[in-house]
Amino acid sequence: MTLAELPFTDFAGLTVLHDAQVLAPRAWTVAQSTWSAEILRNAPQGPVLELCAGVGHIGLAAVANGRRDLVMVDLNPVACDFARRNAGAALMSHRVEVREGRMDEVIHPGEKYALIIADPPWVPTEGIRDFPEDPIVAIDGGADGLAVARTCCRVIESHLAEGGSAVLQLGSQAQADAIAEHLESASTLRVRETRSYERGVLVLLTR
Repeated sequence: MTLAELPFTDFAGLTVLHDAQVLAPRAWTVAQSTWSAEILRNAPQGPVLELCAGVGHIGLAAVANGRRDLVMVDLNPVACDFARRNAGAALMSHRVEVREGRMDEVIHPGEKYALIIADPPWVPTEGIRDFPEDPIVAIDGGADGLAVARTCCRVIESHLAEGGSAVLQLGSQAQADAIAEHLESASTLRVRETRSYERGVLVLLTR
């Protein structure tokens, strides 16, 4: 399939390329980009990190109208390739770096980020058969849907700059409550606000 033949989605004014090997952009997740962009107006200096970035649309839209550098991380090499293409299509390649690999391995000790966006898979393993069109690696969140989200939280704690914030995407308020309880006992991070949408929940984390 040529570049011109690839499926694409308009996402917050960006042309986002994707195919069946990656998770297609969900319209409701524009809210995560919008909230992140609002936070950046008063965030400390420093770059933005996106975990489980997929094809990169959420992070790209969050920084599109600013000057922040963006580091995007994903385990799927196909998603990383699309993320690079989408950064180029948005004329942002000069301030975007895409890293392929495990998030706890490709972010270097001492790196700090003013804002961290995290889009982990959050569908419980027993429910992934309900989404046959979606790649398993992009949606399988483990037994309770929170296995990757908990890893995201550990990475956020290690790499969030002083005064920084994180916006974590989850599937339900029950998952948000479970993450809040987990952080109370295992982290210095705290849930400061949750926002619910038709298809998911966004969680604001700070220290």
